[in-house]
Amino acid sequence: MKSRLPGTTLGAVEKKEPKLSFEEALTNLETIVESMESGDVPLADLLAKFEEGNKLLKHCEARLKDAELKIEQLKKERDGVSFTKFETDREGQ
Repeated sequence: MKSRLPGTTLGAVEKKEPKLSFEEALTNLETIVESMESGDVPLADLLAKFEEGNKLLKHCEARLKDAELKIEQLKKERDGVSFTKFETDREGQ
């Protein structure tokens, strides 16, 4: 998918998003926020940056949730309580 507006990287984020580490996604999100806060971004580009930032935010939240669930699973296994599968909120939706 290509960007809708020249000079934006929306399409690049959508292609790379599943492969982005949490740290890379967070760095990209921080860069977008800084550029938006600068006040030098035209309105059309602001909308594209907002959409891109929203996708990165969701990606970061998902990675954090997955890490949280993994930690909980490891704690339970360490305490002698083990289960084979854990469900996430995303599985029920």
